[in-house]
Amino acid sequence: MDRASASTVTRLSSYYRALGELGKEGMDTVSSDRLAERAGLTSAQVRKDLSFFGNFGRRGLGYNVAKLRRKLGEILGLTQRWRVALLGAGNLGHALFAYKAFQKQGFVIEAVFDVDPRKVGQKWEGIGIRSIAELQQVAAKTPFDIAIIAVPERAAQAVAEAAVAAGIRGILNFAPVKLTISPQVALRDVDLSIAMESLSYALVKLLP
Repeated sequence: MDRASASTVTRLSSYYRALGELGKEGMDTVSSDRLAERAGLTSAQVRKDLSFFGNFGRRGLGYNVAKLRRKLGEILGLTQRWRVALLGAGNLGHALFAYKAFQKQGFVIEAVFDVDPRKVGQKWEGIGIRSIAELQQVAAKTPFDIAIIAVPERAAQAVAEAAVAAGIRGILNFAPVKLTISPQVALRDVDLSIAMESLSYALVKLLP
């Protein structure tokens, strides 16, 4: 499992969601062909990805939808509760805080931090916004597993360093900048600009 590529793990998430949809539709078993169709991939890719983590199906019978989804949830770490600190209380931070799907999957935003004194002290759904200077002190009492960085580019590196100093081992970075942090910390970047540029490229290719 430690050798799984980021693209493999991303595809596992696609299978997990597809299995959830199939379960809601009342399906008990699913073939690799059907699962691949739902995930927008090939059946060979599905079989290859799943075989990397174990033997989940039976030839000619396919996969048990509920059991496979449960197993993928375990592999993806979705069967436990993750304590999340949101670093940045701007428009993006507020949108992420309001995204309730995080909590349904076990990612619970338990604290919000910012540097703006006009925001510090405000409350979002009962959670008070604290100064980023308090992060290490708060984390010492109630450790966080994940930090979501939703700050401007110029502040992202310093905020990431504060998260690492507070003992946080997983960072989801929404700032459009390459962060330099310890290899002992898991870092994932979400660059919305790159996603839009990829989409604009696809649209240009569709133009007559």
